[in-house]
Amino acid sequence: MTVQAEISLSPLRDAARSASVVWIGLLVLGIGLGVTVTTQGLPWWLAPIISGVLFAGSVEFILVGMLAAGMPIAAIAATTFLVNSRHLFYGLTFPLHRVDGRFAKLYSIFALCDEAFALASTRMRSGQILWTQIGLHSSWVLGSFIGAAVGQVALGDVRGMDFVLTALFVVLALDTYRADPDRVTLMLACAAGALGLLLAPGSMLLVSMGVFTAVSIVRHYRARRS
Repeated sequence: MTVQAEISLSPLRDAARSASVVWIGLLVLGIGLGVTVTTQGLPWWLAPIISGVLFAGSVEFILVGMLAAGMPIAAIAATTFLVNSRHLFYGLTFPLHRVDGRFAKLYSIFALCDEAFALASTRMRSGQILWTQIGLHSSWVLGSFIGAAVGQVALGDVRGMDFVLTALFVVLALDTYRADPDRVTLMLACAAGALGLLLAPGSMLLVSMGVFTAVSIVRHYRARRS
């Protein structure tokens, strides 16, 4: 292998080392999505299309149920906006400036998800961020295809697959804290989550992230002044 080829493969290898476990987690979760699509009576090919075009994680499970129930388009659009509104906050701190190239930046914006944000926050380089997102996207689409193709027969009675997403977020939070053990930020995040759950249980995520963002901005300006 030439030196140039070695250099070009380096970001992919780095991404695989840091994100391969998360790729596997999304693959398993995608299988759960594929199973959900077929058990709801929807055509199997809808699973890879939804996961490939939307790539919105949790909202896809909600979308499948709303499509199966025949919900109006306006209700589906409003629900999708509210659930995915957390990405507005992700965009404030996602290291897009580390991604080189116009098309690479556009894809990185499209492929921004919870897992990509958590992993990219660990100071990944340009190519590593992009390959990490490509791996996440590909794992999600492949998993949904497998789940839709064979999941209904082989995995239709398996319970708890939807908990994979929660478990994955817990692991990502632990890894992020180990990389930067900031107890103040952890306590503020927990307090924001509790406040959101107390004030608006139906929109807990949106309220909690809004509160946490506001507190983070105040901390940032106070740190600059001091």
